[in-house]
Amino acid sequence: MRLIPKVALFIWLLYSSNMWAQIGESSSQKLVAVYPEESDELLLNPGVGFTTFQRFNGDELNEGTDWTEGFPIEYQDFDGKLETNDYPQTTIAYHRINWRFLETGPGLYDWGIIDKALRIAEQRGQTLMLRVSPYEGGDLKDVPSWYRKLTGEGKSDTLLSKKWRVNPENPEYLKYFGGLIEALGKKYDGHPHLEAVDISFIGYWGEGDGMHLLSDHVRVGLINKYLDNFKKTHLIFQPLNGDAPRPELLVRGTKIAAYWPDGTNNGEGSDMRHLGWRIDCLGDMGFWNDFSHMLDVYPQDIVRSGMKDAWKKAPIAMEICGTFLRWLEKEQYDEEVVNYIFEQALKWHVSTFNAKSSPVPSKWNPLVTEWLKKMGYRFVLRKFTYPSKVGQQGQIIISSWWENKGVAPIYRDYRLAIRLKGKKQTAVLFTSADIRNWLPGDVIFDEKLYVPIDVPPGEYRLELALVGSTDQIPRVKLANKGVNEEGWYPMGKILVTD
Repeated sequence: MRLIPKVALFIWLLYSSNMWAQIGESSSQKLVAVYPEESDELLLNPGVGFTTFQRFNGDELNEGTDWTEGFPIEYQDFDGKLETNDYPQTTIAYHRINWRFLETGPGLYDWGIIDKALRIAEQRGQTLMLRVSPYEGGDLKDVPSWYRKLTGEGKSDTLLSKKWRVNPENPEYLKYFGGLIEALGKKYDGHPHLEAVDISFIGYWGEGDGMHLLSDHVRVGLINKYLDNFKKTHLIFQPLNGDAPRPELLVRGTKIAAYWPDGTNNGEGSDMRHLGWRIDCLGDMGFWNDFSHMLDVYPQDIVRSGMKDAWKKAPIAMEICGTFLRWLEKEQYDEEVVNYIFEQALKWHVSTFNAKSSPVPSKWNPLVTEWLKKMGYRFVLRKFTYPSKVGQQGQIIISSWWENKGVAPIYRDYRLAIRLKGKKQTAVLFTSADIRNWLPGDVIFDEKLYVPIDVPPGEYRLELALVGSTDQIPRVKLANKGVNEEGWYPMGKILVTD
């Protein structure tokens, strides 16, 4: 039998007796212990789950196996219904637009395109995830025509990457494309309906092809346009893709994977920036003959880049390789393979998934539903205790046990609030909990709250909720039953005495 050292035992007893003495003084009555019932419901919560792509909740999906991107959104008529057949309802709308549509002339920006997308997203119960790409393939998705005229650059086959359309080492590229990012950040950083900005440098779709070929001046200059101008809105970063040389190779003495922001080149101290990352071909089990993203790229690069723990501070976003309908065309994509893909995404702590607003095959609906229940965060309140009564202006000492059954924390600053709801008066008390630190697993949170001076004696219903950072509106649903029509979770009654 292992004996507890006398000093340690004394300290524990002293702490324990003091804590319970305080509870006794606060309540003068018994503690109320509540064990809320868990719900298996699929929750629609902010910042997690599927995203729509160039569309919003309630819009018709892409037809066939293709999708649209890069152009301004073509807005559909809205009939008031947020549900879409064959696609989960979402809280995020992903918009990817090319440079040429936003900067109509040197330093002339058409912000109305983004303003409208933000406004429609809010109306459909969504926030906007945004990427501005420099260009794609095809004449209609080239760099701005004024930029070619200004620089005198033609379309060249001599560029170092086959997915470059202009020379990024031209000083005008950092000046103008980088200038667009700077202006974007100054206008929209911290916008309440901007979920995240997807960093884009060079290459088709801004996915960074050939990034290892850039000079340090250009590479760091482009990175800093984002870091210096987006200090409130989350940034997510595209990793190396399958067309880049493998990370084992050395470029100028530095491993290619080190070009990911890794916590060492994103500032220091209070200026440190935590970046999330995204991958754009989740589910590639062999679309190409020479490699597979799922087997030959992502598992290795996530570790070698130093970004495997980035999920603890910033969101991880993923995009489907092709579409679900393209998977359906391939014989190897049976239920076992699809489930393996979903499990890998959870292992990498995915919070959001862009399925490109393409239908989900009905036979995979059960897999998708269970996947969504684990994606991002999922908070269950296991136990909650509080005193049965308390004096005016007295202490309400609460104790709570939570479980995050998801694979990631929440990344926005929502607040845990307690509400005392009486027949004549209601008071909302805000706790000091920083739920952004509630990682997967068990969480214990205790707090001493004070009854406000203007709360009269009487019986109150004690309720709790996760509310907005600047309001008293419940924003995050718990995986618990019993929520009321206002979004609060009743715990029981408490008596305020005079």
